[in-house]
Amino acid sequence: MMHGGLILKIDLSGILYASLQTSKKKFEQAKTKGDIEEARKFATECANTERKLATETPDQKKAHMNNAAKWDEIAKGVKFVQKKAIVEKGGNDKDEEDDFSGFGETLIETSTVTWKDIGGLAETKNLIMETVVIAGLSKPESIKPDKGILFFGPPGTGKTLLAAAAAGSLKATFFNVKVSSLLSKYFGESTKLITALYESARKHAPSIVFIDELDSITMSREDDQSDASRKTLTTLLAELDGFQDKKSDKLILTLAATNMPDKLDDAVLSRFPKRIYIQLPDRKACQEIIRIQTKGLDISKVDLDKIGDMCVNQKYSGRDLQNVCRDAMNSMTHRVNKEIFDNIDKMAELPFEELQKKTLKAGPLFMEDFMQAIARIKSPLTPADLKRQDDWNKQFGAS
Repeated sequence: MMHGGLILKIDLSGILYASLQTSKKKFEQAKTKGDIEEARKFATECANTERKLATETPDQKKAHMNNAAKWDEIAKGVKFVQKKAIVEKGGNDKDEEDDFSGFGETLIETSTVTWKDIGGLAETKNLIMETVVIAGLSKPESIKPDKGILFFGPPGTGKTLLAAAAAGSLKATFFNVKVSSLLSKYFGESTKLITALYESARKHAPSIVFIDELDSITMSREDDQSDASRKTLTTLLAELDGFQDKKSDKLILTLAATNMPDKLDDAVLSRFPKRIYIQLPDRKACQEIIRIQTKGLDISKVDLDKIGDMCVNQKYSGRDLQNVCRDAMNSMTHRVNKEIFDNIDKMAELPFEELQKKTLKAGPLFMEDFMQAIARIKSPLTPADLKRQDDWNKQFGAS
């Protein structure tokens, strides 16, 4: 018997995304160790998972199929970060030069996110749009577009989403980079990885290079590898200066993010004259985010004004709001799918392919669903955390 409302396919994309992240991590580990066969194996797993995601999420099918094709190419051509000892006739060992040419390709993602997928942050979105538009227009030689924008603020406020939207709206190549993936334990490798990243960005321009956790490259210079880290930072700063692109009309925009802007030094800040404070969402932004996260569901019985005020008082980030909506939807799906959840032990024994044939019914969301979710989900931020961000913004923020 149907409970009315929508009928939804059981969403298994979360499991697939988790599997994809695991395969990516294992690929990176194999690549770092120089285990080419293992790297190929996990690149192939990534390709297969992307194809499954294409089936599971039809609205993002093209993006996932493009990603699958890229992983297939990587699996065929993996040969970087491999160290071989070649014994020459004289008996001397010589390290074969490492080939990092494929590294940048592994960081490419196809973004389907657009500006309309982001709730709030109107001023920030406009600043990024202006930068992209100016870069693309024909203009006098003396007018130079910004090559880098720094996002700072509390975790979960949408910094990665903004970068993805810039790439998705522009239909640009999106390089999603964590600084930790650029920091190698082998001396000199990090500089080659950074060079390979920007070579790929130039090759696939227009490109958006998003560097998350930018603060970690500064913090790494405090350890025993300070010389190597200093050289790594110097290489990154040179690429941000865009020496290779002085006379090029290609768009290569670097968007960097940090939750700890006070850890960045002057050399880094000088490359990012635009420093945008991504704050917690206000009441209106909270409402927009909830509408986006519950798209396709009936929320007519939800008092969004009240919920918006409560979310602001709870100091929720965009990520927290996403979790609140998921928790509320979880309550709803349990309410209208008792036959499934009362027999969850039997359902869990079914093969993956059998689960995909079944559907999950959806009904309206109620205030109680959100009230229970808000009671369960706590923001990890403290007043001291927010004051530190506010103080840094007053001193160094520039947009």
